[in-house]
This record gives sequence, structure tokens and C-alpha cells, in this order.
Amino acid sequence: MTERSPGQWPVDEPVDLGDDDGQYVQRASERALHEMVLDSIRHDLEQQPSPLTVITTARTWCNRITAAADEIAQAKRKAA
Repeated sequence: MTERSPGQWPVDEPVDLGDDDGQYVQRASERALHEMVLDSIRHDLEQQPSPLTVITTARTWCNRITAAADEIAQAKRKAA
């Protein structure tokens, strides 16, 4: 390995992420999905015409997410 200043590009040697079984890629994929969902909700909220409709829409999103979580949890309880 050659000496270089911190942050110098390109990196001469690959960095070991300690990812023998693909967990890094899986976590990155899950994080990307999470960000896409939140960006979608944020976009929906930004499209609302007034502060009141922003809050109302946010509460609707919360209720729908909670209802979905309840359904999924119940299905998992039945499957267990």
C-alpha cells in the first residue's frame, strides 16, 4: 500500500467491510427502500395546500401504517 493523505482518491486497495454473507448489501437495500417510502410520504405531505391538510394527511398515513402493522402482527401470531 502506498502512502496517501486521508480522503485521497482513488483507493488502491479494496476495503474489507466485514461482509462475508451479503449483510452489507442487504442493509443498504433495506435502507434505500426505507428512504424511498419516507420520500414518498414527504412528497404527498408537501403537495397538501394548507398546514391543516398536511397534519390531517400525516395522521391518515399514521393510521394506515398502524392498521397495516396490526394486520401483519395478527397474521404472524396465527402463523406461529
